Amino acid sequence: MGLMDYLKGQFLEIIQWTDDSRDTLSWRFPDEDKEIKRGAQLIVRESQVAQFVYLGEYGDTFGPGKHTLTTDNIPILSTLKGWKYGLESPFKADVYYVTTRLFTGNKWGTSNPIMMRDPDFGIVRVRAFGTFDFKITDPKLFLKEVAGTDNHFRLDEFADTMRSRIVSVFTDALASAKVPVLDLATRYSELGEALLPIINPVTQSKYGLEITSFILENASVPPEVEAAIDKRSSMSAIGNLNDYVKFQMAEGMAKGGTGPAGSAAEIAMGFGMAQNMMAQGAFNMNPAAASAAPAPAAAAPAVEILTPAQVAQTLGVTEADVISSIEAGDIKAKKIGTQYRITKAALDEFLAK
Repeated sequence: MGLMDYLKGQFLEIIQWTDDSRDTLSWRFPDEDKEIKRGAQLIVRESQVAQFVYLGEYGDTFGPGKHTLTTDNIPILSTLKGWKYGLESPFKADVYYVTTRLFTGNKWGTSNPIMMRDPDFGIVRVRAFGTFDFKITDPKLFLKEVAGTDNHFRLDEFADTMRSRIVSVFTDALASAKVPVLDLATRYSELGEALLPIINPVTQSKYGLEITSFILENASVPPEVEAAIDKRSSMSAIGNLNDYVKFQMAEGMAKGGTGPAGSAAEIAMGFGMAQNMMAQGAFNMNPAAASAAPAPAAAAPAVEILTPAQVAQTLGVTEADVISSIEAGDIKAKKIGTQYRITKAALDEFLAK
């Protein structure tokens, strides 16, 4: 081997990277302790950026194209190295290739429930997961904050590094947006788009990444909150409970009184007759006491008392609907112990609304 061949083997004349994978985010060119020759060719392909690093400091950045390395086109590196008379001799520097294409379908999810304040349900624990697409927009910041000095930083390493950070950003964005749980559970696609303007400023300024698509695939809440959401949805579907009950009663009457609503008169009549008979002493089993008792001046008006179950049977609705209507103040009732009691007058007043 001649001297020229030996010297030629000590210098890098062509620097390039052909990416044959689909999961590489950054790759450090293996210089094998060789120096870069003045006038060396740097080749950067589409969807790539080449970043020079000198003694831990970030130098010049090159986009797609073929570049000849001279003093004129590496001004930052020239300043860092302190060349007084220009680039005349070989030099040492690390060259990192960074992939700038779009990476799609990356999964994210909460390992633990996140706490959020909801205007309807108070403090709620929420679990969520989905996917996001991203691309690297600031190679220097990405290398500094995410990839570090890894000589081959892959997508699986990125997932482990960034999953918790993405969840943290999502949690902060959700708190800032003040999205109700009802919307969180029913408007996934709209919510993801709405959170992008809140998430991106953080990911770009902290990690040099742009999230181009953020998709919320599922958000789950504790069973008791799910039950409350289902109940609210049912009430919304029914609409005005007063009108709904009247409609149910009208349907029962239209069937000739054979349905639950048709027995309303029978139930009321039974209660009225029993109370009238009691007022007149018909159930007094002591004849002497009955004959000795003074005759009432006038029969007291009958007060018919119904339970929620009887009202539900009368109106053709569920007992839960009746209790909800009582608690909402639509039906007047008196609570005795743990049970509600409704007078016939209160029921008539409700149906007359």
